[in-house]
Parts: sequence; structure tokens; C-alpha cells
Amino acid sequence: MANRRIDWDRRALLQFNKAILYIAEDSIQNAENVRVEIFEKIEALVANPEKYPSDKYKAENDGNYRAFELHRLRVAYFVGVEVIRILRVRHTSREPQGY
Repeated sequence: MANRRIDWDRRALLQFNKAILYIAEDSIQNAENVRVEIFEKIEALVANPEKYPSDKYKAENDGNYRAFELHRLRVAYFVGVEVIRILRVRHTSREPQGY
């Protein structure tokens, strides 16, 4: 097993921050809880990056593109040899987009 690090795509980080700010409009505590829980799941990917299924919205996915959902946020990521790259964060009620 490779010793991987987590790397965020700039757009994914902006999407994530926007989602957290939206949640904070109703409850700062809920926003913080969601932020912490998603970061914990992402950090756990280092130990087991194949834990979640292949991303069904990724065209020509060879199995290295995966995704999970938590608190109605869908996090898509790429598993490389040295890095796990967070690619996008989208609310599950939004129209799915392939990439």
C-alpha cells in the first residue's frame, strides 16, 4: 500500500466552503459538525482509499475515481499512487453531472 497524501482541487475546496457557508446560514454548529465529519472521512481515505464505490458519473472510469455521500454532500475523488485528490463536492439534490 502506498503512503498517500490528500490534495484538494481548488474548485472542490471552493465548492466545499460554499456548502459549509450555506449550512451555517441556518446553524453554525451544524455547519461545523458537517465540516468535521467530512474531513474525518476524507482523512480516513489515506488508510483505505478503495473503501467507497467507483464514481458512476465519471466517464471511462478505470476504478481510480470514487465517491461517497455524507450529509447530502457528494465528494468525488481520484486515487493515485502518491495522492488522493478531492475533485468535487456537490449537493446530492443538484442535477448529477458527468466529468
